[in-house]
Amino acid sequence: MEKLIEEFSFGLFFWQTLLFVGLLLLLAKYAWRPILEAVEERENTIKDSLEAAEKAKADMEAVQADNKRILKEARAERDALLADAKKASTQMINDAKEAAQVEAEKIAAAAQEAIQQEKNAAINDLKNQVASLSIDIAQKVVQGELADAKKQEALVEKLIKEIEIK
Repeated sequence: MEKLIEEFSFGLFFWQTLLFVGLLLLLAKYAWRPILEAVEERENTIKDSLEAAEKAKADMEAVQADNKRILKEARAERDALLADAKKASTQMINDAKEAAQVEAEKIAAAAQEAIQQEKNAAINDLKNQVASLSIDIAQKVVQGELADAKKQEALVEKLIKEIEIK
């Protein structure tokens, strides 16, 4: 029995080993290659995914840097535009002030000239009125003087003496 058990154990061991080796050969021929290929494909997929993630991270950093640069340029451009606008508005205000000053000087000169013309016209009118009044007064005085014959003769003699003296 012992021998039978030994033979049975040895036989069982032999067949188990043979089946195991056969199974290994069968697995090596049909299963290991697809399994290894699947594992390798999975490894490559993970590796590609990691590379894509690294590339995406690098692209994201580049985009962020580009955004910062664009934002900085936009701020600089905004500041330049604001400075130009301020300069232009200051220039416009100064030009308007100068134009207003020139216009005010023209208006003041025109007003001064109008005042001078009105003054001269008033003086001429006053002279004409004084001359007219003087003629009227002289006419009345002469009429009063010439109403009496003795006064007329005295006036004529006085005038003749004055003419002879000159």
